[in-house]
Amino acid sequence: MGLRNMVAPGAGCPIRNVLDRVSDRWSLLILRALDGQTLRFTVLKREIGDISQRMLAQTLRRLEQDGYVSRKVTASIPPRVDYSLTPLGRSFLECVTPVIAWAHANQKAVRAARTAYVPPPANVAL
Repeated sequence: MGLRNMVAPGAGCPIRNVLDRVSDRWSLLILRALDGQTLRFTVLKREIGDISQRMLAQTLRRLEQDGYVSRKVTASIPPRVDYSLTPLGRSFLECVTPVIAWAHANQKAVRAARTAYVPPPANVAL
């Protein structure tokens, strides 16, 4: 089955429904940070770097809701919360790891293209 046959127009598109949730600014970075390890919230925040505490919490909740990440609370003082990838999260990460590697290898070329880009004049139809 070709990609065209899988992509249905409209908001009910199942592919769009899934990809919208994992193609935001933070999800791939979180999934990549959890690759092969279980991390506490504060360590995960440190791994990501420039993510706010609120955004990390929201993104983790969405990833947990969609089945990519599991959250384990251990009763202690203070409570310990650990995050790890689920089998679904690991299988997704396996698929996107080549894309992440491509982005890493080509980031300079993409930045150079952005710098060199000259937008068409406003009066020219796209």
